[in-house]
Amino acid sequence: MKSFVVGGAVRDELLGLPVQDRDHVVVGATPEEMSAAGFKPVGKDFPVFLHPQTHEEYALARTERKSGRGYKGFTVYAAPDVTLEQDLARRDLTINAIAKAGDGRLIDPFGGERDLRAGILRHVSEAFQEDPVRILRVARFAARFGFRIAEPTMQLMKSMVASGEADHLVPERVWQEFARGLAEPHPERMFEALEACGLRARLMPELSRMPKNYVGPLPVRFAVLCWMLTEAEVTALCERLRAPNEERDLALLAARLRGALSASMSSTTPRELLDLLKRADAFRRPERFALLLEAARLAQPGFDAARIERALQAAAAVDAGAVAKRAGAPAGIPALLDREREAAIAAAL
Repeated sequence: MKSFVVGGAVRDELLGLPVQDRDHVVVGATPEEMSAAGFKPVGKDFPVFLHPQTHEEYALARTERKSGRGYKGFTVYAAPDVTLEQDLARRDLTINAIAKAGDGRLIDPFGGERDLRAGILRHVSEAFQEDPVRILRVARFAARFGFRIAEPTMQLMKSMVASGEADHLVPERVWQEFARGLAEPHPERMFEALEACGLRARLMPELSRMPKNYVGPLPVRFAVLCWMLTEAEVTALCERLRAPNEERDLALLAARLRGALSASMSSTTPRELLDLLKRADAFRRPERFALLLEAARLAQPGFDAARIERALQAAAAVDAGAVAKRAGAPAGIPALLDREREAAIAAAL
């Protein structure tokens, strides 16, 4: 039984980046031997175990054979006779197909270290085209590292889209990879890759314009991406991508209010500013409203939120409890509260 560190941990170490998690491949062992050594089985689709002390993942060396459509359409073979090189051969990119032995020796049968130095994303074998998720992974790695995609790999990606293999992507996996790419340092490289291979038009036809200002938390980045879309387009995109509620809600709010936000810089009255704050639910959800303003600053060059921020601060300072006491009847509270908030906004501008 021998174990090797593999994949991202080796890649990131060679790049001089912090290593977060270490995955290991075990050669020459059976599940029974792993359990007898104290490892805890956790794998559902193939034998994966947690180390009893470090809790790092140890997977038995395996091969995969295509047996159906999509990323789950594989038959896995894991046995003591599977070699390390066979296990590495099933991986997506050469930079992820490098192993490190306990003595520090690198096992790199596909030239991954060379491609790391050259900044190239290159597929390991023709088996790459059997898993459509790999298109998104390549695009995400382009966003993370800023690497270029080798032309033969791009051709494979194009053929996977053209053949319909990419139509079998599971939405949850799409969002997982897409969101991670959107949060990377170079998200525009992800979009370039998806555009070049044709997957953007299949998965995200609404996104014909790719803004460049991607900073801040993921909901803000997604709202900036969707900034020019209609509510119907945002809804369709979020349903197709299975976008989580936080990202979907902020993008929809932006689609609903972007015009009013632009007008808020100068031409709106105190009453209109109060209406905008109420439509945005800014009094109950000030944190989300702050994210909306952050997205507006990124999506609309020249947007100045100072006026609306003063309006919010002034209106929020009105004591709703004191207003309720003065109103007398409960039915009169909302109108009186609106009048006092409007007056506070007028005084603050």
